[in-house]
Amino acid sequence: MDYRVERLRTPAECEIFVKNAIAGERPDLALEARRKAVDMQAATHVTSSPVEAEAFAALYAYEALLTRKNGKRTRASKTWVVVRSHGIIEAIQRAVRRAPDATAFVALRELGLDDLSFEALVVRHEASFDEATVRISKARLAEALS
Repeated sequence: MDYRVERLRTPAECEIFVKNAIAGERPDLALEARRKAVDMQAATHVTSSPVEAEAFAALYAYEALLTRKNGKRTRASKTWVVVRSHGIIEAIQRAVRRAPDATAFVALRELGLDDLSFEALVVRHEASFDEATVRISKARLAEALS
């Protein structure tokens, strides 16, 4: 990681750095700073397993995707309601079962966060999710990679 990105202390600082890195034609630094922002946000949640920690990172990556798509800060409000009422694992399962967004994988790849898609998380940790969610995730990842 670049020393300039390592010095960033908050997600807000990371976002400012991302904008400046893009303006300065340094997309590599923008990717690093965006990843660091997602990791910082995910680290604020108390989790009982590594899967849950990765799930929060995936949720913040999804919010980064929504923010980019809408051109302004956008929260995954409905998903956060499910997280509060049923937990992060159930929220990820419900998100995967929704109708697929064909542009999501491409947008996450452009953001440098493609490994944080909900489907990629489910495939990495199959034992933590139900069969239907795993099957849907594998099918979507196969389609996106082809």
